[in-house]
Amino acid sequence: MTKVQLRNAWFQIHKWVGILLATILIPLSITGSMLVWDDAFDRMLEPSHYAAAGSVALPASAYAAAARRVLPPGSAIVSMTIGEGPVMVTAAPAKPSAMRGPQLRLGAWIDPTNAKVIDSGLTTSPILRWAHIFHGSLQIPDSGRAVVGWLGVAMLFSSLTGLWLWWPVTGNWTRGLRWKRQSAVDANLHHQIGFWIALPLAILSLTGVIIAWPQMMGSSTNSMTRPRETPLATPHLTVDQAVAAVGLKGKISVTWPTDKAAMWKIAAGTQAFSVDDASASVSPADPDDRQRVRPFYRRLHDGTGMGLVWQVILFTAGLAPAFLGVTGIIMWLRTREWRGDVARRRAAAQG
Repeated sequence: MTKVQLRNAWFQIHKWVGILLATILIPLSITGSMLVWDDAFDRMLEPSHYAAAGSVALPASAYAAAARRVLPPGSAIVSMTIGEGPVMVTAAPAKPSAMRGPQLRLGAWIDPTNAKVIDSGLTTSPILRWAHIFHGSLQIPDSGRAVVGWLGVAMLFSSLTGLWLWWPVTGNWTRGLRWKRQSAVDANLHHQIGFWIALPLAILSLTGVIIAWPQMMGSSTNSMTRPRETPLATPHLTVDQAVAAVGLKGKISVTWPTDKAAMWKIAAGTQAFSVDDASASVSPADPDDRQRVRPFYRRLHDGTGMGLVWQVILFTAGLAPAFLGVTGIIMWLRTREWRGDVARRRAAAQG
């Protein structure tokens, strides 16, 4: 195969992947961009959950009791965050949700000065929950994550073939950085944006495939399918006893013991401890625990803890497929029109 034939082959792959999958890749990429800054979006959608509040004036048990009064019967408290804004109590519903996606959690937001309930409901806004489920499984039962994995493969091929096609056929590679490679503005935008975003988009696509197909990393489960843990309805220790055993001050998070691990988990900043629910013995939390829950490839994909620069790159890379898909289709339609004109002129000349 000659270089020209190889280039034409890559062009056909790039073109038809973009055309055939644009409709589904565009909303998939846009929801991905939203989820890079899901906390910021949640603050916009639910401002009362982040409103300024007074100092903590009551024991943790008072906030737990206030939450139980507004949470549905049978729900079990999962965790509590105290020390910045309203106290947030999360709980698991009495019956697991039949909805796909991350485990459904209920929440209560409580004034830290008097334990008055500010708001209660789902911990994640319906819009963001829909975005999470759509981005992870396209709302397709059972096989949705596998489909998302194949779409990630298609996006990976599209970004790499686009980088190949950007490379100038003749001359130095710096010729590719020129603005006017073609006469149409949309074509030049497609070339330039596609080049600068190609590698981040390839990383985003590859990590998305790994998340959709966890067996690639030697795991048979992921955040959407891992076994559910049920919080203990009546733990041996009270939340006040667990917190007192550790003695942490300031902003703390408390996680209730479960049927899988009868340990209270209490953290403040970089300090984290486990409290045995039966003996009240305290031990340092496993330093690798959070890393296992959200490994590097997941953080690389969603930007968690990766700094503002990478989050901006991810947000832009998420929006880029929508723009590249639209400009690519415009370029394809213009080429079809041009070829049609040429064919008609040849037919007229021969006639």
